Amino acid sequence: MNFKQLLKKNFTSTFFSIISISAFAQTPCENGFAGPYPCSGYDLVSEIDLDEMDASSGNDSWGWTDPQDGKEYALVALDNGTAFIDISNPTSPIYLGKLPTHTGSSIWRDVKTYQNHAYVVSDVNSGSHGMQVFDLTRLRNVTNPPEIFTEDAHYNEFGNAHNIVIHEETGYAYAVGTSTYSGGGHYIDISDPTNPVAAGGSSLGGYTHDAQVVIYDGPDSDYNDGTRELYFGSNEDRVVIMDVTDKDNPIMINEIMYANDGYTHQGWLTEDHRYFILGDETDELGYGFDTRTIVFDLLDMDATTPPRFEYYGPTEAIDHNVYVRGDRLYLSNYRAGLRILDISDIANGNMVEEGYFDTYPANDSADFDGAWSVYPYFESGNIVISDINRGFILVKGPELGVEELNTSGYSVSPNPATTNVTIKSQATPITSVEIYNVLGQEVLNATFENGLTRDINIAHLNTGMYLVKVNQETVSRLIKN
Repeated sequence: MNFKQLLKKNFTSTFFSIISISAFAQTPCENGFAGPYPCSGYDLVSEIDLDEMDASSGNDSWGWTDPQDGKEYALVALDNGTAFIDISNPTSPIYLGKLPTHTGSSIWRDVKTYQNHAYVVSDVNSGSHGMQVFDLTRLRNVTNPPEIFTEDAHYNEFGNAHNIVIHEETGYAYAVGTSTYSGGGHYIDISDPTNPVAAGGSSLGGYTHDAQVVIYDGPDSDYNDGTRELYFGSNEDRVVIMDVTDKDNPIMINEIMYANDGYTHQGWLTEDHRYFILGDETDELGYGFDTRTIVFDLLDMDATTPPRFEYYGPTEAIDHNVYVRGDRLYLSNYRAGLRILDISDIANGNMVEEGYFDTYPANDSADFDGAWSVYPYFESGNIVISDINRGFILVKGPELGVEELNTSGYSVSPNPATTNVTIKSQATPITSVEIYNVLGQEVLNATFENGLTRDINIAHLNTGMYLVKVNQETVSRLIKN
């Protein structure tokens, strides 16, 4: 197989061609601003305002990557429906259309995905919205955008719901904040995506505002046998941890209270399941301190009062949704926009803000405008911000990304502070490094006499994805943002 064939085998050529030119038109963060937006380290890629999507306000968001061709799509919840945006060319996103609300408009709508389907709920006053199911593969065939879409299925075992939580490993959805089970988790089997089936629920711990559900793989040996499906709920004035493995017999593990609570809104686990990072939505208003994020150490999940520490941000803005990817916490911070925190030293009680993108330039006061949510999980590194006042905003950081394809003795590591990548060999001296673009063209060829470590400057390379060969062996895919 030649190198161009290898590229085609690993990546869709059209997709890569799009990405390789996608960042040329983005607005860089320079001298503290990207266009009108205050920023640090994160560039404005593109945006679509509410008027174009025929909506009055934005709220939650999620993302979907088409497994067929790698195209990325933003799913943006609006007051009157759910918008679908093709971001495969990030600087020229295409608003493909909208799935209208099942009933009335609402400032609360939530969307998640499972098996190429979107699941949408709304906390709408009519109380009859239920859960909409939409087949996302239909987005492949939109020829005349924007379209008005119809739902592919509907679940009506509840009316309103504040949020929808989906555990993709097990094929269960958890509607929370419904009128069933006292607002606790309402369980739905979605293993057959367009045939959702009620699977019980629980009122233990009371009303859940939002939650995360995982197969627990953390440090507490009482629960880490690889089979326990645990539910981490943000329940208004407490964090609840429940074992929901047996849907007919959910078991409360712990209810965690904390001082100076306002409204226990939403939280996310670190990837090692050791720490739960919580945002309390109204504590800034109630107590007058700057943005507070609370971190619980769940080494022992049964502990009545687990150790915790608090991080205070640089503004008085209210915090909303938080998500973890690797060693970064992505915080939608209402009027302070998106804040990105380095949590690599969280074990020592340290979190450090490494960048931000402020979608509400007017001020950073404690009020309910600006960034509602963030989706940071696209492989491309593009980050979706869903903004109450502005709609859809796409941003991107300056870091490099690497995916290892062959780890037999070599590693390729980006340096986020520079435009260098460090290539290391375990035993064989590095005598050559070659980098190829998505067309199979050689863009870098360096030869060496000896040495196990090489720093390669790639400042001259355009934004995009590349394959790296060391000693004529293909070792990694490199993403330059």
